[in-house]
Amino acid sequence: MGTLRDLSASPSASTLLDLLGRRASARGDQRLYTFLDDAGGEEGALSYGELQLRARRIATALQGLSPGERVVLLYPPGLEYVAGFFGCLHAGLVAVPAYPPDPSRLERTLPRLLAIIRDARATAVLTTSFILGMGEFLFEQAPDLKELRWVATDELPAGLEADWREPDVGPGSLAFLQYTSGSTGTPKGVMLSHRNLLHNLELISYAFRAHRESVGVIWLPPYHDMGLIGGILEPLFVGFPVVLMSPMTFLKRPQRWLEAVSRYRGTISGGPNFAFELCTRRIPEAERNALDLSSWEVAFCGAEPIRSETLDRFVSAFGARGFRRQRFYPCYGLAEGTLIVSGGEPGQELVLRTVEDAALQRARVEQVPADRTGGRVVVGCGRTLPDQQVLIVHPEARTRCAEDEVGEIWVSGPSVALGYWQRPEETERTFQARLADGGTETYLRTGDLGFMLQGELFVAGRRKDLIILRGRNLYPQDLELTVEQCHPAMRPGCGAAFSVEVGGEERLVVVQELDTRQSADPAQVLGAMRQALSEGHEVQPHALVLIEPGSIPKTSSGKIQRHACKAGFLEGELRTVLAWRETDAAVEPELEARAPEPEARLETLEELESWLRVQLAARLRVPAGEVDGAEPITRLGLDSMAAVELTHDIEKTLGLLLPMEALLQGPSLSELARRLWAQRGGASAGAALPLQRRTWEGAPPLSFAQQRLWFLDQLEPGSPAYNIPAAVWLEGALDAEALERCFREVVRRHEALRTVFPQHEGTPSQHILPELVLSLARVDLEALPEAGREVEALRQAREEARRPFVLASGPLLRVTLLRLDTHRHLLVTVMHHIVSDGWSMGVLIREVAALYAAFRDGRASPLPPLPVQYSDYAGWQREVLGGNVLEAQLAWWRE
Repeated sequence: MGTLRDLSASPSASTLLDLLGRRASARGDQRLYTFLDDAGGEEGALSYGELQLRARRIATALQGLSPGERVVLLYPPGLEYVAGFFGCLHAGLVAVPAYPPDPSRLERTLPRLLAIIRDARATAVLTTSFILGMGEFLFEQAPDLKELRWVATDELPAGLEADWREPDVGPGSLAFLQYTSGSTGTPKGVMLSHRNLLHNLELISYAFRAHRESVGVIWLPPYHDMGLIGGILEPLFVGFPVVLMSPMTFLKRPQRWLEAVSRYRGTISGGPNFAFELCTRRIPEAERNALDLSSWEVAFCGAEPIRSETLDRFVSAFGARGFRRQRFYPCYGLAEGTLIVSGGEPGQELVLRTVEDAALQRARVEQVPADRTGGRVVVGCGRTLPDQQVLIVHPEARTRCAEDEVGEIWVSGPSVALGYWQRPEETERTFQARLADGGTETYLRTGDLGFMLQGELFVAGRRKDLIILRGRNLYPQDLELTVEQCHPAMRPGCGAAFSVEVGGEERLVVVQELDTRQSADPAQVLGAMRQALSEGHEVQPHALVLIEPGSIPKTSSGKIQRHACKAGFLEGELRTVLAWRETDAAVEPELEARAPEPEARLETLEELESWLRVQLAARLRVPAGEVDGAEPITRLGLDSMAAVELTHDIEKTLGLLLPMEALLQGPSLSELARRLWAQRGGASAGAALPLQRRTWEGAPPLSFAQQRLWFLDQLEPGSPAYNIPAAVWLEGALDAEALERCFREVVRRHEALRTVFPQHEGTPSQHILPELVLSLARVDLEALPEAGREVEALRQAREEARRPFVLASGPLLRVTLLRLDTHRHLLVTVMHHIVSDGWSMGVLIREVAALYAAFRDGRASPLPPLPVQYSDYAGWQREVLGGNVLEAQLAWWRE
């Protein structure tokens, strides 16, 4: 195609720093980013000028690092993440976006973070004060993290930006590393320069016909290319406002996305295919009626196979609310190409073709009538965009394919990334491919298969074995290893994971050889497979097949032939010992169509458990009779999406908040029912399940971690290294007396907060005080000049965070209220790590907030006893302080 047209009136910036500088100079006070909370309210906003100021402040704090060093961004989705990203750029450093590890499942989420840090050779971490408060806990699990420089960007003092020095950054400078999804052991960082980014941003503005009157609405994860480049950088490039929200907000309540499009009159928004499918299934008719989607101009769809059936269902569901089919914008792209590669003309009809599926398997394109049996409808992903070249190439012969042939998609142009960080051989193999005709032009090998019909690109599948489930990239070898290790009856190296299409959706199948010499029950082995996949990868399989020893297809060199295994599964030719397959997927939409049962009807614990069994079975697509109340629910294959949906059902029907993590940790159905029953406080026709705790003769023993912390305190008495602080700004009128009562009530509820650690003859023990009257320390700063109050408040907060505790006598919780004026306070809470941890602080703040609302309104406490049955004191302490997690802080988007 020709050259790019300047539709965005973007300044001729050479770097992202230059771009932000020009925008801030021209429209400094105009709002650029607005971030929404879980309820859809505005949590915060940043103008062009505020973003530049914050970026320079952060950059100044990083000026001790050498140019080009890598800095990990460890933030929840939000404006602090945006500021941290631009802070790196303004310091001449290379940003490395990453998502924080989930403390409840560190064994799964921490290894990927550590692998990224090691591969990038990062030297610093930017984060929030809340996450930094969890630092000591993370350092215990991964001591290498302590060697990095940690900066909490939300605590940097105003005025620091005055010392900012502009770095030596040019168009070819490395801006950030985009780590690709997949195997935790081998992450690959795609190197993106300022030139790559600016060129691709201009391609996007050209493709979407974006302009300054556009309005973006984005829920996509800011750690990935579509969310960061398309959702955060593109609005800055063109100069239009964007509304952002956490991906977990969307997953829990998909209507929040469409409500934001409606309320803010969004014109550009989108996501993977599964996002549109989720809206169709999860947003009931009553909530659709309040939407007005007539402003939506570009509903981009990419990142995974696009299903025409999904698009049809979305139009059918929301067409009456102003959405038009022509607003769909299918496109194709990948991280190695920065982001977008191809796209169509906004407002045009979808380009659909029906081709014979069997022919596609033979790499041939044969168009057939739409009603032909064996036909497959494929959605066009647009045409090659300006300054780019897209070819369809025979992967082995490296020659161009004819129009009726399927080949690998190759791309060249200024948007193609520099390569993989510190991987020269893979860079040469993937980014420097050449055609066999001897030409000098180099291409990016995408690994995706496709074909061109009259200039329109159609993506047919993947040459590589990558599996995409609901927008998540999964490597089959990771899934196969998990299955192989889940039971001793599995034959090593004799499994295959692949995907099949079911009801217009990609689903997982795993085939595994069973060692029949083992006296294992095949049904139990299948249950172990489902549980391992759920707990290890948060995926729900469509089918699991145990086959006879020696029967899995392999090459002559012993490699698993996944495609042959898939063909054997589809044709029923595997030598099967026992197989499990989910029930008809239609059960789930039927469940969605029913109104939730009123809470009043669940009047006994048995009724609650029965209701949960039906909900869980529908989410997992299994008969309700298969849900054993004593087995871990993860044994049925619970994945993260099903967990989110089930917690939504529980909240909507029972009015109870249950963290998604509580489900993925694998409680049994009966345990879950008892927990929820006690959380409700029982119903009119039954009594609440009593809280059972183990009784101790004498003092409870210290856990191993507590022994370690006590020993370190003996070496350096009163050291603040294990203090866990949190500071919260409070706006508006405040009743300090009520706040103090709240903290006292929380201390009364939780024995761990009344625990001290005296010693006898050099041996420590835990002693739970029968009563501890906590005092709220109050400091009035109103006498100071207004300009200096915040600085003094932050100074005193830091001092309070470092003040030592006395473990033997306690208390091991302190609360200080710093008053700046009648309507502005800073609440500082500090706990010692021996009775708490980073996410426990979230529990404390949540309970105090709920109690404060109750005390202020003159109501009784709304918080029932915690519903846990404990086998040991340490487990009880972890559950009380760590089990009811503050979901908004810990529910990160996960790969």
